[in-house]
Amino acid sequence: MADPCSVGIDVSKGTLDVAWSTNPTARWQTTNDDVGWTALVAHVRALQPTIIVLEATGGYEIGAASALSTADLPVAIVNPRQVRDFAKAFGLLEKTDAIDAAVLAAFGARIRPTPRPLPDDLQADLQALVTRRRQLVDMLTAERNRGPLARGAVRRNVLAHIAWLEKQLAKTDRDLRTQIEASPIWRARDHLLQSVPGIGPATSARLLASLPELGTLSHRQISKLVGLAPMPDDSGRRRGYRRIQGGRGDVRSALYMATVTAITHNPTIRAAYRRWRAAGKLPKVALVAAMHKLLIHLNAMLRYQTPWHPPATA
Repeated sequence: MADPCSVGIDVSKGTLDVAWSTNPTARWQTTNDDVGWTALVAHVRALQPTIIVLEATGGYEIGAASALSTADLPVAIVNPRQVRDFAKAFGLLEKTDAIDAAVLAAFGARIRPTPRPLPDDLQADLQALVTRRRQLVDMLTAERNRGPLARGAVRRNVLAHIAWLEKQLAKTDRDLRTQIEASPIWRARDHLLQSVPGIGPATSARLLASLPELGTLSHRQISKLVGLAPMPDDSGRRRGYRRIQGGRGDVRSALYMATVTAITHNPTIRAAYRRWRAAGKLPKVALVAAMHKLLIHLNAMLRYQTPWHPPATA
């Protein structure tokens, strides 16, 4: 029986470098465009892979991954840091496109990441709108910070740019709302999420776009997926601090801002945060615990389709 084949694809803006585990010295390259994606599918299909591994590269991997996924080939997009740590563990400090492709193939063969379906067009559009909104907010913040310090020669330009960014942000918010309202499923999920004090339209949109698994996994699984599951750091008799790491950073950022608001306006999260602080927890530790508690509440609400209910008062 032939050995299972793992394919690694190193993605750059213009090219795709391909390696596979059944022939570690072989390499193949094509262009990162429509023509190259067609050739890639034909080449990889002939290898009969059990897994195809690509790194997340800020969007350059989406075209190739979509073409492979559409062709019913098993694709996993993995965290680059995890792959780099894997390479260092084997003493592979060199880094070229060909070497990276071989490392990805070896990573797939040994770690066997789970293939995950790519988001459909509607989900991808929602993710793009949410990402664009974050970019606009970042640019707007930067320009507003520059405004008071800008000299007269450039102040008018800065103010004009601020006005343009504000219009674009308002338009993106309208587009997001239209996208969500057009889907009965998203509309219902958005209604449940926004029933929670601390969860506003922007946070709800981020969760819908970047955490579609919310409500479908166990509390432990969703915490680990987001990166809010405390990781032990023990050795012998030493008990180290539990730390969070990995997961989806954009979701954690959205939950952080929501939790800061919830500590003031959400009675359940506020009470829990104050209890942890009274027990001697550092502010940051208590805040992360509150983020975790908020995530668990949201997961349960979507799983059981139950809106937020404030705690009963005596």
